[in-house]
Order: sequence, then C-alpha cells, then structure tokens
Amino acid sequence: MSPKAKIRDISYTDNKYLDMDLLRFTTAGSVDDGKSTLIGRLLYDSKSIFEDQMEAIEKTSRGSGEEEVNLALLTDGLKAEREQKITIDVAYRYFATPKRKFIIADTPGHTQYTRNMVTGASTADLAIILIDATKGVLTQSRRHAFISSLLQIPHMVVAVNKMDLVDYDQNVFDSIVSDFRRFSKKLDIDNITYIPISALKGDNIVNKSDNMEWYNGSTLLHFLENVRVDARENIIDFRFPVQHVIRPNQNFRGYSGRISSGRIRPGEEVMVLPSGITSQVKELVTWNGNLDEAYPGDSVTITIEDEIDISRGDMIVRKNNIPNVNSQFEAYICWMNEKRMETGRQYLLMHTTKTVQVFFDEIIYRMNVDSISREDASKLELNEIGRVKLRTSQPLFFDPYQINQKTGSFIIIDPATNVTVGAGMIRAGSTETEDGSLRAEDGRDKVNVASSVSPDVLWEPWNIAREAREERNGHKAVVVWLTGISGAGKSSIAKALEKKLWEEGKQTMLLDGDQIRHGLCGDLGFSASDRTENIRRVGEVAKLFFEHGNIVLCTFVSPIEKDRKAVRSLFPEGRFIEVYVSCNPETAQKRDPKGLYEKAKKGEIKGLTGFDAKYEVSADSDLSINTDEVSVKESVELILKSIL
Repeated sequence: MSPKAKIRDISYTDNKYLDMDLLRFTTAGSVDDGKSTLIGRLLYDSKSIFEDQMEAIEKTSRGSGEEEVNLALLTDGLKAEREQKITIDVAYRYFATPKRKFIIADTPGHTQYTRNMVTGASTADLAIILIDATKGVLTQSRRHAFISSLLQIPHMVVAVNKMDLVDYDQNVFDSIVSDFRRFSKKLDIDNITYIPISALKGDNIVNKSDNMEWYNGSTLLHFLENVRVDARENIIDFRFPVQHVIRPNQNFRGYSGRISSGRIRPGEEVMVLPSGITSQVKELVTWNGNLDEAYPGDSVTITIEDEIDISRGDMIVRKNNIPNVNSQFEAYICWMNEKRMETGRQYLLMHTTKTVQVFFDEIIYRMNVDSISREDASKLELNEIGRVKLRTSQPLFFDPYQINQKTGSFIIIDPATNVTVGAGMIRAGSTETEDGSLRAEDGRDKVNVASSVSPDVLWEPWNIAREAREERNGHKAVVVWLTGISGAGKSSIAKALEKKLWEEGKQTMLLDGDQIRHGLCGDLGFSASDRTENIRRVGEVAKLFFEHGNIVLCTFVSPIEKDRKAVRSLFPEGRFIEVYVSCNPETAQKRDPKGLYEKAKKGEIKGLTGFDAKYEVSADSDLSINTDEVSVKESVELILKSIL
C-alpha cells in the first residue's frame, strides 16, 4: 500500500533545534542492499518529507511501473542514479526528531565508487552497514565495514535488511550476525549493534515490528536518538591551526581559525609551533563578543600576551601537550584518482591549514580489503588502500589519526591539475628520521617529540574476542572507576564489591593506586604531568583486563577531570562507570587511613588532594556516593545495580 504524503513542520532556526545534539551517520554496504530505501523510510516515518517531494516520487514510481512507492528516490537525485536505480554520488539529507538532529550521508555500494564512500564516511559518528538478508555478508559489506573501522568511526550498526523476504526468520538473522562477528574480529571497532529490519515495509525502523517478536532490541531510530555523539571528539589535546592573521590596526593582532580539538581559556599558557615560543592566551574573540572558554569546532580569534611572529599554517598548542612534529611519517592512503599513485613523484599535501610538497617514499603494503590481508605493491590504483611512507618539504604538526581525526588526516593534491587524488590517515612517525626534536635558532632543544605509538609496531587483534569471553563468563565486561579524595572510602567499597562479585562467580580485577605505584608507576611522582601519566597507564592496563572479559575495579584519587575523561574514551559507551566517592573533608582527615593528612599538616607532604590541592568534580559522573550518609554495604548495592 502506498504511503500517504505527510508534512513535517520543522523550523531549524528554532532554539530548541539549535540546542540539540547532532548525529552524523553514513549508510554503506553492497549494491541493492537497500541503503537509499532505508534513508527514505527514516525520512518518511519521522515525518520529514514535504508533500511536493512525496508527490514527485509517487509519480516517478508509477511511471516506472513499481508496486511500492520507491522511497530511495528521496536520496538518489542524479538522473543516472534514477535510471540505473543505484547510488553513484554521496547524497546528504537532514532531518530532526524531538530528541536529536541528524545529517545522513547515503554512500554508493559499487566498488568503483569506493572513494565516494570514504568521502561520505570521513565525518561520520556512526556507520550503518546494510546487509541483504537474502544474500548474507558480501565482499562489499566487508569492504565498507573495514573502511569504517579504518576511519575510526566509533559506532557501527549492522542492519540486516529485507527480513520480509525471508519470512522474518530469526535463524537467518542469527546466521548473518555470526558470520559478521567472525569477520569483525579483524576490525579495530568494539561497539557493533545488530538490528533486523525491513526498510521497504518499515519493520524496526521507527516502530517495533510485530513480525519479529523474537527481537528484543531497540528500533533503528531509537538507537540513533540515544547513541553517544561525542565519542569521536577530542576535548583533551588543544590544537589550533592558524588560518589567518588579523591586523586591522596597530592596537590589535589576532590569530583566527577553528579549534581542531581540546579546550582553551584566557590566561592559559600556550606554545606556538614551529618556533616553540611560549606565551599566554589574552582573549578569545568572536563576532558576538569574547568567550570565557572555547571548544572543538569553535571559530575564534586568539590574542596572546606577547608579540610573536605567527603566520598561516602555524599551530597553537598547550606547552605540555604538543603534537608530533615531523616531516617523515607513515599513513594509510585511499587513492581516489584514475591515474595511479607514483612513488618519487611530487604531490601537494594539505594538512589542517598548511599545504606542503610531499613525496611517497615507499608503499609498505596494499590492503586487500576483501580478506583484510596485506599484499606487496609498487603502486596504488583508483580506490585502493595502502600503508605508505611519506616525506614532506616542511615538518607537519600532527597526532595519530586514532587519537585525533582532525590533525591526523590530510588530502593529496595533484599540483598539475589541482585535483584531489588521495586521502590519508596518519598512523605513526617514521623510524628513519632523526631524534625528532625542533631546535630554536640558538640551537637549544625547544620541543621534544615523542610518538604515542611505538614505531614499527602494528596492532594485532585479540586472539579471543571479548564477546566470546563474556559469553563464557556469563556477564559483560565493565570498568568501575572509583574516584575521590583520600579517605573518602574508595578502597573499602571496591574491596567489598569485589568480594561480592567473586562470591557470585564473576571474573574480576581490582587495580588499587598503592599497588600500581609500587610497580608499574613506581617511577612517577605527584606533579600534574606525573599524575596524568599515572592515570593514562592505569587506563591502558584496565583496558587489557576489560578485553579479557573482566569486571575491572579501579580505585584512584584521579583528581583531574580531563584524565578521567581520557580513560573513559578508551571504552565503549556504557562500559565505563565513573563513581564519585565523597565525604566531608573533616571526615576524611579523621579517617586518614594512610596517615597522609597528618603528614600534610606537618608539612611533610605538599599538594595532597583534599587538603592543599583541588579535586575537580566531574559533572557527568555515572554515580555519586557520599560515605557520610551511605554505608559500604549500601554503596556496593548501588554500584551492583549500575553494572549488572
């Protein structure tokens, strides 16, 4: 039965829509898996189609002799797409629900348009991989899943479409899920959700399907409305590529651009690259007035306290948090031009606001994206992906793509035609460079550059997937991070909680601050940078135990909010539970289980959190427990409700 025309009366200038979260997602998969139809169904069922649009596609559908209204026509706008009933170019569509705004990138399924898929997925927070229930997991399904993983898209939905053509058989769905899980073990992505749907009929798109009572999960739209949208945003590493120098008169000099990542406030100490000169932020200037704090994506003009020679292509960063500075590095390249890539030939590389000459020194390997294996290669053809070594005429200021997509990505331009021929994702610094330090004119070391990934070390997938371990253990893996001042009761709660979990047969690991400081972090002190490194190491250790299917209990003062957020970012949504354990400072000093407050009062300890050092309370803790009011036993029960 033909759907009736509906109108969605939305004014995107209304404040309620301006303040909403925005989710960017892409659809991908093999040819005819139903990507465009799915988007059309989402637009239709969410009432985001106007009458004239609906009348136009109804007329076109009737003219083509189709029984059902072809909702795919809402996104397939090119004449060739409508004639061939395929997607060729990336189509972007916008819609909103009462809970969230969306930008959809409908990408083509044909192998020859892989470059278009990369373009559409490059800014996505979530990828929907469509799989035809009648065909199962195909080569192009694997290809697009691999590219989504390579692009570090944090969330993936595997939507098994056309369930109506297999009589909504649960066995068909389970078989496809099993096949994809085996394949996904090779991918660098943890958060995969499986949903059985029929885009044509509307099953499990917006409303729960009566035809699949065996499915107990959420509908696709409900998942899209509630999935975490900031998982890809780096709010820790401040990176400000300078785009333009503003000098309207002798009394003002500002540096304009868009903040790639991190946050900044007036008064904070910064460093300018490549000079390595430090200063302080004076003002954050915008058209609407000065800001107290600026965030990723904000376009601002920064003024600084000192007169420094800064120009387009330079980067402003925090003094103690700098990117890699190097002219040689390795990257994954997706080649997007019919003319093959040549080693030794000069190209142009555009990275943030900087454009430099670049040469491809070596193709380390080409990825066979069908089997996720590596092949020897001396060239890259159109749509092929390979890992290469590059050398630029000037140093770049970059982070590995896994950490920072904005400063870890670039495009390659043919200088003869000015055509974009490739897109790259930086993986690590080259091992063939010198010590990697920048030197000032007087020869002193100004910036010491350390790679966040050991050179020539490639990521190896887990031998046994976490999901398999969780199935054997009979429970999900989760990290419970208990934070708060010394004496608040973190360790007492964690020990009681672990005993309770152990008695129930759960697999656990307790990481305690004192134990870590006696071994893994015995080389660290208690300065701000050492505290940050201590928590970073603990987070990585917790992730190892997490991937082995454990319930990991961590008890650390961890007073710096950004350090806790950095650890949270290592884990899938809902698998990191931050528990803020608090009490009255006088209570903590009275308890003083380790005698730290007594030493602080005597002046033997400086910078004790809760005494003469500040604890940064997080606004987004998952659970808060005041041990002045709640007993250890009650605290354990509260946490158990959050994790089981």
